[in-house]
Amino acid sequence: MSIFIDRGTRLLVQGITGRDGSFHTRQMIGYGTTVVAGVTPGKGGSRFDGAVPVYDTVAHAVRDTQPNASVIYVPALAAASAIFEAADAGLKLIVCITEGIPVLDMTRVMPFLRERGIRLIGPNCPGLIAPGQSKVGIIPGNICEPGRIGVVSRSGTLTYEIVHQLSTQGFGQSSCVGIGGDPIIGTSFVDCLSAFQADPGTDAVVMIGEIGGTDEQQAAEFVQHSMTKPVVGFIAGQTAPPGRRMGHAGAIASGSGGTAAEKMAALERAGIPVMRRPADVVPLLKERL
Repeated sequence: MSIFIDRGTRLLVQGITGRDGSFHTRQMIGYGTTVVAGVTPGKGGSRFDGAVPVYDTVAHAVRDTQPNASVIYVPALAAASAIFEAADAGLKLIVCITEGIPVLDMTRVMPFLRERGIRLIGPNCPGLIAPGQSKVGIIPGNICEPGRIGVVSRSGTLTYEIVHQLSTQGFGQSSCVGIGGDPIIGTSFVDCLSAFQADPGTDAVVMIGEIGGTDEQQAAEFVQHSMTKPVVGFIAGQTAPPGRRMGHAGAIASGSGGTAAEKMAALERAGIPVMRRPADVVPLLKERL
């Protein structure tokens, strides 16, 4: 099993003819994802690599090809409009890879999506993958193996490192979800943990957090009171100086609750063992399974 995407995912790519969109569309198709259409205004009527139809608008693409998910690779200043367009066309899953979207834009996007019951993953994220089934975004498929460990992370590259550690030691993944590192994101740790708890194909979860905000503390409370499956954690930014943004726009410790030490303590109070380095993930899982 998997969460959010599977073999039945029919994907629309917004920004399919751009540099990033074209490269990653080829990677997604090569992995086995069903890409039914792309959108680039002004290039409607063409075909991407001679196969995938390209449309000027999402509405026309949805009408003709019936996608059920969209992935966005467009510049930051156009990304909010792309999210609105996908939502307005009725797509219930939107994955936004774009980084650098103004926070004010996201304050307009999120109420619009919530009113319509639409799930956004990201922005500023690597997307997600259901190993052996489908991938939407930029997570390298070659490091993933099908299995029963769920992975949810705020960090793209740390996701890859953890997944590599799992795969090389015989722990395949049910789904891997990068939720993004911006101050305002669509899908939270708690959303993913809840989905993994309900997924019969997931036996345990690895949660990768980082400094900034209190999402990890909220996740710890959820795990303590609402999960029966084991969870292990990692917090990036353990040596980061307070008040300095580290990598992601949301990774800035501006109060005691946002520090790595407080987050690690919150996880441990909730019974979630915390690895000090990514290489510790498999030993911790073996202790819990």
